[in-house]
Amino acid sequence: MATSSSGSADGPVMKTDGPIVIIGAGEAGATLAADLARRGNSLPIHLVGAEDCAPYERPPLSKAHLEPDEIARVVPLFAGGDIPDAIIHHRGVHALRIDRAARTVELSDGQRLDYGRLVLATGAASRRLPIAEGIVGIHYLRNLREAQALRPLLLAGGPIAILGAGFIGLEVAAAARKHGTAVSVIEPQARILARGVSASIAGKVQELHERNGVAFRLGTSVSTIDRSGDTIALILSDGGTIAATTIVIGIGAVPEVALAREAGLMVDNGITVDARLQTSDPAILAIGDCCAFPLSIYGGRRVRLESWRNARDQAAMAAALLSGEAIGEMPLPWFWSDQYDHGLQVAGLIDEGGTEILRRPNEDVLMSFHLAADGRLVAAQGFGPGQAVARDIRLAEMLIGRGARPDPAFLADPSVKLKSLL
Repeated sequence: MATSSSGSADGPVMKTDGPIVIIGAGEAGATLAADLARRGNSLPIHLVGAEDCAPYERPPLSKAHLEPDEIARVVPLFAGGDIPDAIIHHRGVHALRIDRAARTVELSDGQRLDYGRLVLATGAASRRLPIAEGIVGIHYLRNLREAQALRPLLLAGGPIAILGAGFIGLEVAAAARKHGTAVSVIEPQARILARGVSASIAGKVQELHERNGVAFRLGTSVSTIDRSGDTIALILSDGGTIAATTIVIGIGAVPEVALAREAGLMVDNGITVDARLQTSDPAILAIGDCCAFPLSIYGGRRVRLESWRNARDQAAMAAALLSGEAIGEMPLPWFWSDQYDHGLQVAGLIDEGGTEILRRPNEDVLMSFHLAADGRLVAAQGFGPGQAVARDIRLAEMLIGRGARPDPAFLADPSVKLKSLL
């Protein structure tokens, strides 16, 4: 089916006449497999994962898993940790190539799987820093193995340096400070959380980190990395030097698209899919971090999201499609991050040409609302202790979904309940 530029989910009911093969056993792929199994799907469900373990939840890896007062346990993705009998789990293997004409997938263990429908849930990989390759003491955080390698280093006391002031870098910084470890965060941009979070909210987040002892070096990058004994020296572009025993690199992620590209599928900042998650081959879907899709609520704007909820939402959509059911529109983007005892939540996408309205319920909480040029609410962000912003973010999601054009004065006034604007 052709890609819809409007992002509409309208289309014929999908029929699946052969085995369902899912490449990728992360949040999106494993959730899809579990959903299909719950629906009593009668076709074979193959789940192919490169890690030699049962699927697990990834958000805790940069949060509770690293903290000193938490047991470093793995949170299973399947209820009770048991993989349903309906799912054939191929663990510790890679998909090598797709033969679209024959509808087969070749695996690294020599197996060849037939498929009626193929779902690519290949995720994303940590963006690598070339000058750091091969140096002992350099760490990334994307999977369980990497989290298990990092945790004891935080316990050891550091100091550590974190390259990148995005979600992962800041969550690791918060966990490290809870261990009492000295932390420096280096970010080439002039501020933290430069991608997708307003400067106002980012400023509040930075204040919290600085109160907890994190040192920031903003507007500078690492030019050279030199290891001598147990110490790693980072030479910065502004001429400064930072010494650390452990370096954590969190400079973003790149979608895993090699398999799709080699199969001749359309790729553009991710595997290109339409509003029904179909790739340029109608027999192949793509879901989660690896795919770029249109959002009708933003005029068909094509995005690629790296978030827990997007992975689960798209898995649910794919399960419905593969079960012959109709689906609705793509859900609104939503992200969250826990840092120290505070929570950051983001709903929607900022319109760079729009207007920001700030609401300050108290000195510890900040809400940020973003209006498009036509007055529509298109995004909301909040930061505060615990779940202080959760209710208002949920209400803002409802307003965004309805295309509301709220009075800016009401948004700024904490005495005006957001529920009254629905």
